[in-house]
Amino acid sequence: KNPKRLLFLTMATTTTTAPVAPSAGGPLYIDTQHDDMVHDAQMDYYGCKLATSSSDRTIKIYNVSGGGGGGNSSYEHTATLQGHEGPVWQVSWAHPMYGVLLGSCGFDGTVLIHRETRPRDWSLIYHSKGLHESSVNSLAFAPHELGLRLAAASSDGKVSVLTHQPDQSWTVHYLNDSPLGVNAVSWAPAGAYYSPDDNQLDETAATATTTAATDDNPDATAPTILPLEQARLVTGGCDNRIRFWIQNSPTGTWEEDASSPISKELCHSDWVRDVAWAPPLIPNQNVVASCSEDKTVLIWTQQSKGGHWKPTLLHEFDAPVWRVSWSLTTHMLAVSSGDNDVTLWRAGLDGSWSQMSTATDAAPAAAAEGAM
Repeated sequence: KNPKRLLFLTMATTTTTAPVAPSAGGPLYIDTQHDDMVHDAQMDYYGCKLATSSSDRTIKIYNVSGGGGGGNSSYEHTATLQGHEGPVWQVSWAHPMYGVLLGSCGFDGTVLIHRETRPRDWSLIYHSKGLHESSVNSLAFAPHELGLRLAAASSDGKVSVLTHQPDQSWTVHYLNDSPLGVNAVSWAPAGAYYSPDDNQLDETAATATTTAATDDNPDATAPTILPLEQARLVTGGCDNRIRFWIQNSPTGTWEEDASSPISKELCHSDWVRDVAWAPPLIPNQNVVASCSEDKTVLIWTQQSKGGHWKPTLLHEFDAPVWRVSWSLTTHMLAVSSGDNDVTLWRAGLDGSWSQMSTATDAAPAAAAEGAM
C-alpha cells in the first residue's frame, strides 16, 4: 500500500493532487506528491479546497472542482505550507465567515494557523511555539457561533483552547485531561443543547468580537457571536477514556462535565484514537463516536440534557481504528481502520447500525503503475 496516496469518497473528506483523469464512478485514488506518509486530509466548508498533512513536515493545498469525488472532478495543487519542524498530524479549516483559515498541529508541539490572503497566496498568522510541552495530536476549530476558537489536544495531557481577540491577539485557556496524553478533541456542534434558560447568554462570549477576514481587508472584525449554550468539548486519551468538558460562563475556565455521567457498562480497553461529535438532529439528543486501538468503535448516545452517555458497540474491526468522521447532512459515519479499509455506517430507525459500503485502499493497476 502507498502511504502517500489518498482515497477520495463522496461523503468523507479525503484527497489531493494536480488535475487527474476522473474515474467513472467509485472512489478516486490520487498520488498526493508528499515525500512521506500522509496523516490527515480535510475539505473546507464548501468542498472547494483540500488540505493534506504529512510526515514530510508540510501541508499541501488543492483546489477541487467538479462533481465532488466522481464523474468530472479535478484537483489542482495550489500551495505548499511549511513551518512545522516535525510530522504534521492534523489540519482543520475554520468557518468561512472568518476567511480562509487553516490550523495545523504536529509532533513538534506547535499549532500553526495560516490564512489565504489572496488566491494561492498564504501567510502565517499564528505560531504557537511553547504552547505545549509535547506532541500536539489533534485540533479542531469551534462552531462559528462560538467565535473564532481552536482547541488542540496534546501528549502532555493538556488541551489548549485558543480564542481570537479584537486586537488580533490570541488568548489561551488550558484544561488538564489525562496525564498519559490526549489523542483527540471534538467540539459540541451548535444546537446540540438548548433550554429556555439559555436566553441568558454567555457573558464571556457577549464581550468577544471575532475576525471576519476578506481578501480586501484581512484584519476586519465581525459583529459579536452570541451562542445559545456553553461551549463543550469531548476528548479521547491514552488512558482509554473519553471525557466531556464544559466552559464555566462566569470565569471562562474549563471543567469536566459532571452533570452528564458516562456509563461504564462498556468502554475501550486501549488508547482512544479519535472522537467525533455528530451534528444534532434534535436539540438535547446527542451522539458521539469514538474509536480505539482495541479495534472497536463505540457510539455514545445521550437522550436528554444532563442524561447519561450510554455506549453501543458499532463494530469490532480486524485492526486498530484510527479515525471516525460524520457526514454533515445525514447521520452517516465513516470509519478508517488499520487494515486499509474505509467503511460507511448508518443508524436504522430502531437505533441499530448497519454497514453501507466499504472502500479498500487498493488502486487499480494502471493508477498503481503511474505512481511508481
